[in-house]
Amino acid sequence: MNSIELKQTLPQVFSGRDSIVSDIWHKEVYFERGKSYLIEAASGTGKSSLCSYIYGYRHDYQGIINFDGMNIKGISSCGWDEIRRNAIAMMFQELRLFGELTASENVMLKNNLTSFRSERQIKEWFEQLDIAEKWSQPVSRMSFGQQQRVAFIRMLCQPSDFLFMDEPVSHLDENNGKIMCSILDEDIRSRGVGIIVTSIGHRLLMNYDSVFRL
Repeated sequence: MNSIELKQTLPQVFSGRDSIVSDIWHKEVYFERGKSYLIEAASGTGKSSLCSYIYGYRHDYQGIINFDGMNIKGISSCGWDEIRRNAIAMMFQELRLFGELTASENVMLKNNLTSFRSERQIKEWFEQLDIAEKWSQPVSRMSFGQQQRVAFIRMLCQPSDFLFMDEPVSHLDENNGKIMCSILDEDIRSRGVGIIVTSIGHRLLMNYDSVFRL
């Protein structure tokens, strides 16, 4: 996948509002592979809805969302399975980790399915993000910030053309945020991925190609 395009898209729940001030809703927006984007949002502006639309969980919107020029409302269930396996990797705001599994088991469960990264690379990311000592610890016993780093590494184990991260650094310090940025910059250079990040305040400090206000 090389592009994600929104054309006059708007959550149906917003359709009765007199005016919408947004760089995303009711606009023509184009996300290109190989570039990075920040979507800044306030509470109640539809950030979670946007994530669900692009990941195919919800379709309650007006307008059009295209993947490489194809309207996603025409994608079959099997087609969505293929997109989520190979085209879009998502880091959810609520992380969706398995609390009873260890940090490494959460990551390797994904990587064993994809065989996308080496265990050496995964352990290196654990070291870089200062959670190496959490390798064998259940994530339920980790802080939310530590869990965010586990979820971030798990996302990187998914083959993808776009990485979509919903508030990825809400509980992280500046240093770990910088390390994330360095890892993402390398993924842009080596794989040409597109990166879309959402934020309601505490942002990932990348050199974004475009910044939108939701």
